Amino acid sequence: MGKPTGFLEYERNENTWKSPSDRIQDFEEFKLPHDAEERRKQAARCMNCGVPFCQSALELNRMVTGCPLHNLVPEWNDAIYKNHLKEAYERLSKTNPYPEFTGRVCPALCEKACLNGYDGQSVTIHDDELFIIETAYANGWVKPVLPQIHTDKRIAIIGSGPSGLAAAHDLNQRGHHVTVFERENRPGGLLMYGIPNMKLNKKYIKRRIEILEAEGVEFKTNVNVGQDLSEKQLKKDYDVILLCTGSKKARDLNAKNRNIRGIYFAVDYLTQMTKHLLDDTDYINAKDKNVIIVGGGDTGNDCTGTAIRQGCASVTQLEMMPKAPDTRAADNPWPEWPKVCKTDYGQQESIFRFGKDPRIYETTIKEFISKDNQLTAVKTVKVGFKDGKLQEVAGSEQTLPCDLLLIAAGFVGIEDYVQKAFQLETTPRNTIVTHQYQTADEQVFAAGDARRGQSLVVWAIHEGKEAAKAIDRWLMGYTNL
Repeated sequence: MGKPTGFLEYERNENTWKSPSDRIQDFEEFKLPHDAEERRKQAARCMNCGVPFCQSALELNRMVTGCPLHNLVPEWNDAIYKNHLKEAYERLSKTNPYPEFTGRVCPALCEKACLNGYDGQSVTIHDDELFIIETAYANGWVKPVLPQIHTDKRIAIIGSGPSGLAAAHDLNQRGHHVTVFERENRPGGLLMYGIPNMKLNKKYIKRRIEILEAEGVEFKTNVNVGQDLSEKQLKKDYDVILLCTGSKKARDLNAKNRNIRGIYFAVDYLTQMTKHLLDDTDYINAKDKNVIIVGGGDTGNDCTGTAIRQGCASVTQLEMMPKAPDTRAADNPWPEWPKVCKTDYGQQESIFRFGKDPRIYETTIKEFISKDNQLTAVKTVKVGFKDGKLQEVAGSEQTLPCDLLLIAAGFVGIEDYVQKAFQLETTPRNTIVTHQYQTADEQVFAAGDARRGQSLVVWAIHEGKEAAKAIDRWLMGYTNL
């Protein structure tokens, strides 16, 4: 514990954000880090608890609180305060291979479990983590680490999102030969094309991929396994296949006139925008359009921020669920995950640009209205739950102008061609059935959203690391990962 009185002396001070008026002008990252001295003060607020819930990943009331990677948070906060920054990096990288990703896009389960949050403000663990890894890069401490031994085992990882990259890192360090297949033109999966540039600049992904390549991981892009490359050929060339294909099958809307023009899935909208920024390709443009987004979660928020940057005429988010309370309810005590309303960057930008929060709660689409088969408006209806079933509220229909509709209603498991290509048994949620990450075919493993279902980047990294252990144990008879 660097400073026993730190949590009493210093107030929580998060990294600042550019003002909405500045940040909506481009797609650059909008968070501004504090200097090293302020970071020392923030790290000093960590109390080095005897039982640090921040690194526990406890499931309470069906939700997890604390870090799934079991990051050694008190240790590296103590090191920051003492200005032992290389030691802080070494302790951070012991559990998390990609803190430059989680330090930007993780919702910080660790902070929700911080003891300081019981009757005050939690430690800025998320910002401290990002400070450590970017300091390490700036000082040249993040270097390729070549495996000390090499085996003759060959592993094919299908998908280069966070779970695939985490598994590739650990299996390569173990000495196995790892090839990662990616159907897009760049590695990174969800990190590259599912998260907008202003939240995660793609240069950070490229920086890490270059290190992985220098360590011996091979990447093959523009290869769609299951279509361009068969399971039979993979089994011939590799000892193990690890499926990290994600939960990419988007949930659709069941509404009248669904097949008219002007309706897109959010993942396609965000992907095209990122590809345009990287390669100047065509994209779905919201400029001067009335945009409606179905979904009030992180993806819906990302669509809101993207549409505003493109110059939309208006933006509205429809959410089926009621608005969460602004503060913890009595039946949602610390250290449970706080079920509270979060006004994220996209909603903030809508308030600045249009004078209102874009979210409309307990509402869904009933009908799409068109002219010449082109979307012009939507008919909405209020909904509520009765006896566990979703029901429309009679007489609550409303017509809203809409030129572009984006479906950000989540995902419903793996894509059909993946299931067919590998003859996979799936759960009722359309995720891959495994036993300790191994499918019924002992040569095929699965991890990440494909196995767990739609989730967080930090959980995908955890999945990749655990799958790497299972694969190594099956190949070698034991594992030291």
